[in-house]
Amino acid sequence: MSCPIDGMAALRFWGQTGDRPTAWIAAADPVYLEPRLDHLALYALSGKLMPPSDLRPLIDHLQQSLAGDGDVGFARVRSNAYLTAQEPITTARLPAYSIDRRQPDDFLPSGEAAAEHRKLSSEIEMALHDHEVNIERENQGLQPVNALWIWGGGHSPGQTTVPHPPLFSDDPLLKGYWMSKTGVAESWPGSIDACLEVAVAGFVAATPESDDDDDVLEACLHELRLALNARRVSKLTLLFRDGVCARVSRSQAMRLWRRRNPLIDGADGDFE
Repeated sequence: MSCPIDGMAALRFWGQTGDRPTAWIAAADPVYLEPRLDHLALYALSGKLMPPSDLRPLIDHLQQSLAGDGDVGFARVRSNAYLTAQEPITTARLPAYSIDRRQPDDFLPSGEAAAEHRKLSSEIEMALHDHEVNIERENQGLQPVNALWIWGGGHSPGQTTVPHPPLFSDDPLLKGYWMSKTGVAESWPGSIDACLEVAVAGFVAATPESDDDDDVLEACLHELRLALNARRVSKLTLLFRDGVCARVSRSQAMRLWRRRNPLIDGADGDFE
């Protein structure tokens, strides 16, 4: 599977709505930029940190205050926000959550081509300053939304037919990518066993993020070990959210789950 370089926001929109966008579109993730001694730190605001009831008035305000000339527009689809533009804008490539708590400068577009991005970002920050939603968030001890992280700008790729295993995920970006390849994309069914019941020849699954991530991970790893032992699967590729990748075959079925394993001990193994 090849990872697309441009149009990631269009894929996310496609996965959220089921409709392929025809115009240029970028993702606009709500963030808090925290001033530090000599730099800014970015905090991604999503999930429980950014309920739709807070995001809605902020995006409506930006649409009313900055989209008057029609060159740009702001829209919200449930918990995600988007920017549309008549003319393409150079944007960041990575989503806000991937650089959470890091200095954002290294991930921003640079050079003359990024001038419009810098101008728009400044206008957004000024428009969000002292908005009543942010005042209320600060009164509640929450981080205000003082910026939007504009990333993944581009046009949606055309739909092609490329063989892909079935996908089980609630991630709209993954679902949009599968849709662009005419692949089968279903919601996460709640367990690995449920995936195996309907996709005996192999599948891709992404567990949803939750407050019980550790419990969900432990349950899924247990199910995968049993599936390997029962010869329901022959090999696994496990991608963890912290960047670790593990490849496990049936003959290695016990390695990942034993009390002392390469992930914990730092020993050499087929891990990245």
